[in-house]
Amino acid sequence: MSTVPVTTWSLEQTSPADLLPAAAPEGDVRIVRAEVPSPEFSRFLYTAVGGDIRWTDRLGWSHARWREQLERPGVETWVALDRGTPAGYVELDPQDEGVVEIAYFGLIAAFRGRRIGGHLLAYGTARAWDLAERWPSRPPTKRVWLHTCSKDGEFAMDNYLRRGFRLFDTKVEEERLAPTPGPWPGA
Repeated sequence: MSTVPVTTWSLEQTSPADLLPAAAPEGDVRIVRAEVPSPEFSRFLYTAVGGDIRWTDRLGWSHARWREQLERPGVETWVALDRGTPAGYVELDPQDEGVVEIAYFGLIAAFRGRRIGGHLLAYGTARAWDLAERWPSRPPTKRVWLHTCSKDGEFAMDNYLRRGFRLFDTKVEEERLAPTPGPWPGA
């Protein structure tokens, strides 16, 4: 199977004051929390957002594995809706000692380039910083981090930097090319 070099950048914020706001997009765009853990909905978001940028790490997960992930205390999925239609999402994954990872973030291709991404990232990052308010068993957030890679959209890194994230690590690894579920031809 063919391989391709993939650069992965890890970024972080270490204070809520690091978060820089983004302008709200025009139109009827709302961000809501998907409060009912739904493997089907989360897998839909994952494949719809990641299909054209080769997200493959969760494709082999069983329904039970998705449920296990989504039911972990503090895991949250926030969905951007454009006139009621899912446009993208951010998944927060709390770790030990007040660390929250933005495990997944992105927009469905048809919604990119409309300023929804900056708004969703700022909103999701703010929710990472106030996670302990919704999950009293969790310690207060001390650090929010994420990673992006050379497969992600061309504006991803700029968006993270504009929201106040700082680079703390870079790695280059060979990755096997794997089939993805999308996008549909012509999408």
